[in-house]
Amino acid sequence: MKFKRIFCYAALFGLILTGCKKSEKLERDVPLSPIDGKVFSTQIAALASDSLEGRKPFSTGEEKTIQFLKTEFEKLGLKPGNGDSYFQKVPMVDIMSKPSGSLVIKNKKGKVTLKYLDDFVAASRRVQEQVKIENSELVFAGYGIVAPEYGWNDYEGLDVKGKTVVVMVNDPGFVDSTLFKGKTMTYYGRWTYKFEEAARQGAAGVLIIHDTKPASYGWAVVRSGWSKSKLYLDSEDNNMSRANVEGWITSESAKKLFQLSGVSDSLLIKAGQKGFKPVALNLKTSLVINNKIKKSTSNNVLALLPGTDRKDEYIIYSAHWDHFGKGEAISGDSIYNGAADNASGTAALLEIASAFTKLKKKPSRSILFLSVTAEEQGLLGSEYYTSHPVYPVNKTVADINMDVLQPFGKMKDIILVGKGQSDLDDYADEAAARQGRTTRGEPNPSGGWYFRSDHFNFAKVGIPALYIENGSVSVEHGEAWGEAQKKDYNDNRYHSPADEYSTSWDISGIIEDMQLLFNVGYSLSNEATFPGWKKGSEFKAVREKSLGK
Repeated sequence: MKFKRIFCYAALFGLILTGCKKSEKLERDVPLSPIDGKVFSTQIAALASDSLEGRKPFSTGEEKTIQFLKTEFEKLGLKPGNGDSYFQKVPMVDIMSKPSGSLVIKNKKGKVTLKYLDDFVAASRRVQEQVKIENSELVFAGYGIVAPEYGWNDYEGLDVKGKTVVVMVNDPGFVDSTLFKGKTMTYYGRWTYKFEEAARQGAAGVLIIHDTKPASYGWAVVRSGWSKSKLYLDSEDNNMSRANVEGWITSESAKKLFQLSGVSDSLLIKAGQKGFKPVALNLKTSLVINNKIKKSTSNNVLALLPGTDRKDEYIIYSAHWDHFGKGEAISGDSIYNGAADNASGTAALLEIASAFTKLKKKPSRSILFLSVTAEEQGLLGSEYYTSHPVYPVNKTVADINMDVLQPFGKMKDIILVGKGQSDLDDYADEAAARQGRTTRGEPNPSGGWYFRSDHFNFAKVGIPALYIENGSVSVEHGEAWGEAQKKDYNDNRYHSPADEYSTSWDISGIIEDMQLLFNVGYSLSNEATFPGWKKGSEFKAVREKSLGK
């Protein structure tokens, strides 16, 4: 480990540890933070109540939720986190995109006609009523990745202005463990990155080839998500920096394109080999997309505990307050309360904030408690904060994110999503060891879970970010039982009205998780050094640049 830290917690809720020296270890049965969960139960019950109507952005449920959070932060004596306000307005645009017809791809030999939703999906982030591409040439650009740290550039020597790039999902490590991070997906493998990079390259359109295994979900997920309107951040340029058209095609459709183009399916294999060069497919396509546009504004909620002698450096605790509001009734219930997802994380944010305010010795660095909007719509609230930071990115030490804390009781383990990315793993390892627990990475790292909650937007701008998932090895019932609880939640309550709070919840495991996260942040808040990204992380270069290294 490249750093040493003093875990010397003086006067934590009246507990005074005397004679604490650098080499001493606290006994594991000694409470490491003033967290007991008593208030947590009332907070989560309030946040997951029917009165908040599922906490959907732009609804009366939003107004009730953000005012509740503001009031709770005020009770704790925390200062407004955005000047004299507890709110940061987040402008958004709702776009319902629909192609005017089928996607027809052709050359002199013939054509392939792809049916909307069955064979392809397409939309546009551009805030225009109509967007189109005309006679756009198709180019196969492999994985669509530019990754200097891995010596990889699928766009090298390629001018794609006005063209439509066809790319693969995931990254080369999925098929060759010697490349990138092997089975652990990097951000270069996420579909969001593919669209971003194509736009940076100047492409008019981008189509991702869907494949269930490397994507970690079936076509039905793509079809369902892309058949609805989508929320985006309302940028100053009306998202004109994005490609005209973004979409997906099925793997079967890709095979038809290759056949018409006269290239072999082996191209998909070659794309995962070093030295791959993009291939012009000698195909053209045109597409018109009609957009229905509605602009609205939501809110992030911010509260600040100023530090003492390093108050211009910041630790962020984040959790999204939003859920889906009211929707399709299931078993007679139409309110999507989102108790675990993410009233749990929001209540934990308040509990940890309360713990910090009760310390007799205030932290050296400032602590920002940030509850963000529109995570369920694509991590939009956190994206807005990191692109419009209230506090400088290069003065932000770390983000500690909380999303879906489960009431399954105490666990012997804890999962660090994206384990191996940053030095924050080492802090979490030590905090877990003090509880007699172990840490491990997520079971399916090829699924790209590190890129699916709000901490990721902090990582994108270089801020080390920690995101935990509750463990599986139940202290009382064992691992099989713990895995069964997770499966039951995912199958029967996740994103459904059944995700409700109950007084029968066993929150003892959540309390331990909150204690762990408190101690990680407390340790960071009293240091003079900054945690960094580990070698090979795709976020290391941007951090070093922001710090002037």
